[in-house]
Amino acid sequence: MASPLFRISVVILVGTIVPLSGCNAINPVCRSARPSPVLTSIDPTSVSYSDVQQTFTLNIAGSRYVAASVAVIDSVQLATVVTSSTTITATVGPTDIKSPGTVQVWVFTPAGNTGDLGCSSGGNSSKTSLIVK
Repeated sequence: MASPLFRISVVILVGTIVPLSGCNAINPVCRSARPSPVLTSIDPTSVSYSDVQQTFTLNIAGSRYVAASVAVIDSVQLATVVTSSTTITATVGPTDIKSPGTVQVWVFTPAGNTGDLGCSSGGNSSKTSLIVK
């Protein structure tokens, strides 16, 4: 009887991928601690230009915020405090907004370490408008 030249072994893993929670939960597949942020609302949505001149606090609600996430207004990164995975506060002043009008606000999370599995890491949230009167 002839012996086989090679043997093929196949292993199939069956299980459930459970999303991890928390500000710096690591994705076990991608090895990333930095998901793309999700912005759901800002408060206030409208401010006077005199408020900007005196500096005010912008509260940003959403999800998937990590310690490295920062608030951005029209490409200017703000002084940001990530208070939880769903809340950010940012300080906004006259160097951040130069004149009255509508500015775009979003949250940016820089990329973390990823494996070679086509996984993405970090990125920008959707944008919302802040009206400066």
